Amino acid sequence: MAWYSTGSIQMEKQEKLKIGNALIIPLLFVATIGFIHFVSYALDVSFVRFGVLPRQFSGLIGILCSPLIHANFGHLFNNSVPLLILGSALFYFYKEIALKVSVWIYLMVGIWTWVSAREAYHIGASGFLYGLFSFLLVSGFIRRNKQLIALSFVVIFIYGSLVWGIFPVDLTVSFEGHFWGFVAGVILAIYYRNQGPQKIEFEWEEEEEDENETDLPWSDEQEIQQGFRYEFKPKNNKN
Repeated sequence: MAWYSTGSIQMEKQEKLKIGNALIIPLLFVATIGFIHFVSYALDVSFVRFGVLPRQFSGLIGILCSPLIHANFGHLFNNSVPLLILGSALFYFYKEIALKVSVWIYLMVGIWTWVSAREAYHIGASGFLYGLFSFLLVSGFIRRNKQLIALSFVVIFIYGSLVWGIFPVDLTVSFEGHFWGFVAGVILAIYYRNQGPQKIEFEWEEEEEDENETDLPWSDEQEIQQGFRYEFKPKNNKN
């Protein structure tokens, strides 16, 4: 017969609640892009014209709409799974700043793609995905939090190959969106480094530092111990 203390049961409930809360926004986003693509498929209507069209006034709407539009079900699936995983990781480990980081990545990718990318329709959520990837990758190392560093290594292990997507290897893919997403994530990891979870300082570490400070300068008698793809569509393909 198993026995659980009241405290352990309460902690388990809190952990489940935390996981559930972390899943809400990523699930809603993935459900939204899935619904939009299903409508496009069912009605045989292309929403490509709502993508980012760089340096064209009509293309500004793509800053908000392009991450919601996908070329086909393969494109949708390739973005949805990592979006759900990385998005949930962001809201679980960085819940205090997750929403702000998400909004800024979303907008920065769209704006920078509109300003600098090739003149063609750019659609898909992979630019946003690259922002989540680079934020989680860099933030753990900047904060020097062991748990977050471990998360960074997990991100590298699972999605490290995404890095190649920021280079113009396949010209049918919007590498510009990937690149700017990656840059946005790095910038935000640095900008928000003092917000959210920080390096855990143990009491014995602080006491040791205090002792070292009081002992200096030391004499000879004193001994100191040191111890996803982002789709690229030609401009004339508007239907």
